[in-house]
Amino acid sequence: MSFICKTYRSLFFGTVLTSLIPGLAQAAGFALIETNASGQGNAYAGAAANTLDASTIFFNPAGLMALEKDHVVLASHLIMPDSSFTNNGSSASPLLGPAPPAGLGGPLLGEDDDGGFNAFVPNFYWVKTLDESMKFGLGVNTPFGLATKYNDDWVGRYHGVVSDLKMININPSIGYQLNDKMSIGGGVDVMLGTVELSSAIDFGAVCVASLDAATCTGLGALPQAADGFVTFDGDNFSSLSLGLNFGLIYQISEQSKFGVAYRSEVDMEMEGDANFIVPSSASFVMSSGLFLDSGISADLTLPQSLSFSYSHEADKITYLADVTWTGWSSFDELRIVYDNTAQPDSVTTENWDDTFRYSVGINYQYSDDIILRTGFAYDESPIPSPERTTPRLPGNDRTWLSFGMNYILNKKMSIDVGYSHLFIDDVPINNEFESSVPTLAATLTGSYEAAVDILSVQFNWQY
Repeated sequence: MSFICKTYRSLFFGTVLTSLIPGLAQAAGFALIETNASGQGNAYAGAAANTLDASTIFFNPAGLMALEKDHVVLASHLIMPDSSFTNNGSSASPLLGPAPPAGLGGPLLGEDDDGGFNAFVPNFYWVKTLDESMKFGLGVNTPFGLATKYNDDWVGRYHGVVSDLKMININPSIGYQLNDKMSIGGGVDVMLGTVELSSAIDFGAVCVASLDAATCTGLGALPQAADGFVTFDGDNFSSLSLGLNFGLIYQISEQSKFGVAYRSEVDMEMEGDANFIVPSSASFVMSSGLFLDSGISADLTLPQSLSFSYSHEADKITYLADVTWTGWSSFDELRIVYDNTAQPDSVTTENWDDTFRYSVGINYQYSDDIILRTGFAYDESPIPSPERTTPRLPGNDRTWLSFGMNYILNKKMSIDVGYSHLFIDDVPINNEFESSVPTLAATLTGSYEAAVDILSVQFNWQY
């Protein structure tokens, strides 16, 4: 049934190795751009052209050739969301009638909830010189992920309760110096991920669809009065999920550089288990072979991206700019296949849009030991409408305002700190729960008000 598809889909595509408020992954969709702290201070402007440290492995491996020595980078990010959901007339399926819940239909019961809590995201990078024209790099980061947790009895519990995607990217890379003007680089992305999801199931609404209201009343299985639960767990450990990334940097002049970086799609084959809790009043539904614990599988495609960056040095100031395109339109549906042959495939339509992220920034050489940074970015959301927004992944356009600095400790070591505040447009939601059981088609209607603060710290060691 497509309500199962909907919940499992939302788990996959929600984003972090940490915990975020729903849908507020820090880049478009469920992407995370927090893959270093040095770029945080200028909102990641010019990241594919301006090589700061070993984290260029993620933004543009061609930048490896700009590093004079071998490097190690350790970074961490504290993501602090502030959000609230306001219910605005959420309702049960109209097929249940206009009566209050005890008499079948009516509004969805439950309190509002924000689903969010603070998050911690780590990164690691290492660069080794192979010869004068070639360097090797290894990056470990989290470019996608999400975790949200609502109360079991909140108003949107049928749309989602817990969503947790933990993902890690292992990214070996090579940089090569073609000539005095141009360097190139490329790497492989090895994506590993685990997923967990839970949501409530309105077995009272299932009962009404299967029997009649009088019988369901006798069983004690009325809509919103006989909730069950489903939990999904899965991973992609049984199959290899690989992608490619490559880039180039062209030295236009002594002061100016232009960079291009591309990351491919990554197809992930997820396998796991579905576990159902069915209340005794609705146990009859299992006689048809439905709602039984089962293995499950689904394909997940992480989007491709293309970045164009520019960096220009003028005396003590470096001007930075970037435009990044992300191909979210590849996320058009998710199909779930069950080992239980009585359970039909589930399909959820997404129809996301491709997006652009625009950023500008400045680095100022305040002294020999200190670089000050600031930046601004505008990040589009791929979710096309309130009808496609879910409480697992509500999102909207966001504006970044960032500040940061680099401080040199000694000839080999330095630290970076960065801070960003994200202003997020209000997120309207009017999502009808998709299911082949019409009485499960409850609609969650309301809006999210949200903002995010990000604090990043990074240690750099060159040797």
